[in-house]
Amino acid sequence: MRISRRHHQLADPFTDLLFNTLLGFTLLFFIAILFMNPIAKLGNINYKAEYIITVSWPEDQPDDVDLWVQDPYRETVSYLRKEAGWLNLDRDDRGDLNDTVMINGKKVVHPINQEVVTIRGIISGEYIVNLHYYQSVSKQPVKTVVKIEKVNPVLRLVYIDQLVLDKVDDEKTVLRFELDGNGEIVAMNQLSKILTPYRLDPEQLAPESEQSL
Repeated sequence: MRISRRHHQLADPFTDLLFNTLLGFTLLFFIAILFMNPIAKLGNINYKAEYIITVSWPEDQPDDVDLWVQDPYRETVSYLRKEAGWLNLDRDDRGDLNDTVMINGKKVVHPINQEVVTIRGIISGEYIVNLHYYQSVSKQPVKTVVKIEKVNPVLRLVYIDQLVLDKVDDEKTVLRFELDGNGEIVAMNQLSKILTPYRLDPEQLAPESEQSL
């Protein structure tokens, strides 16, 4: 009986020491994990894009303006095709039609008139940015602001301009810019080109006409 009691008394400190050692290793392992995978800082956004193209117009003007963008391979993104090559239409704004959301069973209006296209990879060559006045509720011209921002390696504004669309079906070329292999803009111009299928563009029809001859 004495032997078992003594054995029990010797085993308790050993068990405590083993438990504390294991607890210490667990704590050190947890700290190491935190250092290897630090918690992301609030406000930091890792946006997977090379360029962001944004058009916005007054919040009190419930008209529908569409952004059309074409890449060097003539892949064109718009509300008709929201993904084309490396181009993505991230927000299709329809005036005041998609400014209302349901929160807890109640309609909440958040007026924002903005369309966003991202270029998620680099293809060297010419890109064309157009605006099209798709639908008018106000029956007034729309004053827009167009921005082009380079995302990587840091966010940088590379172009901003104002452009007025006078009436429904008005389409204007905002900018034609050329990227080199490193994704840097090396040339800009504003030569007009129609991207929508609503009107005929001789430049777009030329290759088909030559093939039919």
